[in-house]
Amino acid sequence: MSCYSIKTCNHSFVSGENCTYCDYNAYYKKIVRLVLFFLCFMSSVLGFSQEVLFEFGEGKSWRDLMEGAPISEPLRWVDVNTSAATWSKDQEVLVCRGLPIGVIRSEKMYQNFILDVEWRHMEAGGNSGVFVWCDAVPEVSSRLPSGVEVQMLELDWVNQNKRDGVVPPIAYVHGELFGAGKTRTIPDNPRGIRSKSIENRCLGVGEWNKYTVVCVDGTIKLSINGKFVNGIRESSQRKGYLCLEAEGAKIEFRNFKIIELDEGYIMSEHIVDPLQ
Repeated sequence: MSCYSIKTCNHSFVSGENCTYCDYNAYYKKIVRLVLFFLCFMSSVLGFSQEVLFEFGEGKSWRDLMEGAPISEPLRWVDVNTSAATWSKDQEVLVCRGLPIGVIRSEKMYQNFILDVEWRHMEAGGNSGVFVWCDAVPEVSSRLPSGVEVQMLELDWVNQNKRDGVVPPIAYVHGELFGAGKTRTIPDNPRGIRSKSIENRCLGVGEWNKYTVVCVDGTIKLSINGKFVNGIRESSQRKGYLCLEAEGAKIEFRNFKIIELDEGYIMSEHIVDPLQ
């Protein structure tokens, strides 16, 4: 950059040569802009700007239930990398429009618990899920975090996602469990690294499904519409956030309830980093 193009430059220079001071100043400003852009980008990815969007569902303590004092508290949900427009409430139903792809997370972390939730897809082939023991830190490539995903797929997904003309295994759409991102698990009913349900029990578009997810000390058991049919064990993450996923299609949730159980022995490496 030449000083001849900068009216405010009064620095000494040799005619026809660039001003070293101005070049350095311009370079410094460029670096500052890049750093600020990077920080803004990473704050979005890592959730530094996360804020509570709404209350949905309720949490209870197993001890309170056993002692006859079933006190419940509302669950507060924090945006990670979706938007306020992604989610809305229709009385007791939480509506997710599916875009942008990403997640919201619970305000607090959970270790051992029982989760009850009803869900239904409103579009054929819809994709979603709930993450448990999740770090709520999206990966840049997928926009999704690490944790154990409890898959929620609409039945027509396999027909809409043929690979070289071959329909994927029907197990995809009946409550698969798997470690997403950096999380590792051992499947009870292996389909590769994923665990498939031993019975196909999910219902199609517009119909309500009920999941009961029991999570204790790295082991998960999944009941679909009234029957336990899937599980994983030895999860590499055993305490973290709950996340609800937006992945391109409209889905609705209702009767979201969590009962916290007694804590178990846990090592520090099994606990995700807390978020503000």
